[in-house]
Amino acid sequence: MRIALVGAGAMGTIIGALIARAGEDIVLVDVNEPHVKALNERGARIVGHMDLTVPVRAVTPDGMEGPYDLVIYLAKTVYDDKALPEILPHIGEGSMVLTLQNGVPEEKVASVVGRERTLGGAIGWGATFIGPGVSELTYAPEEMTYDIGEMDGSMTERVQEVKRVLDHAGSAEITDNLVGTRWSKLMVNVSMSGLSSALNCTYGDILDNDKATVAAISVMVETLHTARALGVTMQPIKGVDPNFILDVIRESEENAVNVIRMVYARSREQVASMLQDLRKGIPCEVETLNGYLEAKSAEAGVPTPVNDKVAEIIRGIEAGKYPLSFDNLDMIEVRPLRELV
Repeated sequence: MRIALVGAGAMGTIIGALIARAGEDIVLVDVNEPHVKALNERGARIVGHMDLTVPVRAVTPDGMEGPYDLVIYLAKTVYDDKALPEILPHIGEGSMVLTLQNGVPEEKVASVVGRERTLGGAIGWGATFIGPGVSELTYAPEEMTYDIGEMDGSMTERVQEVKRVLDHAGSAEITDNLVGTRWSKLMVNVSMSGLSSALNCTYGDILDNDKATVAAISVMVETLHTARALGVTMQPIKGVDPNFILDVIRESEENAVNVIRMVYARSREQVASMLQDLRKGIPCEVETLNGYLEAKSAEAGVPTPVNDKVAEIIRGIEAGKYPLSFDNLDMIEVRPLRELV
């Protein structure tokens, strides 16, 4: 099987390296020329929860030589309009395109490469891009999970083959509810990652501040209400139904805060990918994440004031209106969690 991983950033570098280490025929594709050069000359360096250097083959998009049997698509969604058409000359009738991007990107990808070629999946771990050729794994290796599936939820030989490939870089599970899986991951991204980006902080900084934690939980609740209004059945996250937080809130707001602090304790050092982009002064995926929830909640007629303010702050940081500062928390109004459920 010939594999191309398109978008070899923080996570793509690690995924590509581990798949290459397993002996698969894979090329890493990225527009960052210094990064591609470093990957070819020194290999893919993984630091953090791994200490590993893997020889890899890397090219810029103009160096792709298809057809590829599988394209693992990890380009930032803000670059879809350029990156997706670049794939087309390098895929054939039987090729698969697996999008592991943030948000709910399958329909957009399918509109370009074809619905018959498109699979999707959510990544359950995180990484930070350190510099050319180097990526930091911020989760324990045993937590490197994926939930993947066909757009129609069917169990096919090809999705099982994709699982086999991804199992080299963690552990993949096949879902029959890809949309529900995507919304569960979206809930994490718009809450913890959204706050991390708006407040220029780690997940741990959110958890250590009562108001920030309540704000994050508020966005989770807003996501749950929106998904329900849209008829989306959200999938369990690591075996836990996301709706459980509503029951905990009804019992005790304090318990809800403590539960979220416990759930995300292992992710304290995590820095949102949107924040990494904001710090570099490059476009981030706010419209794919908090902006997406904002649009979908308006469509469903569900108020999401905390999420919408988080989205507005992130857009303001991009536009130079607001600073990268934890003090942005002062702009976010939260209500008692009991009032939200």
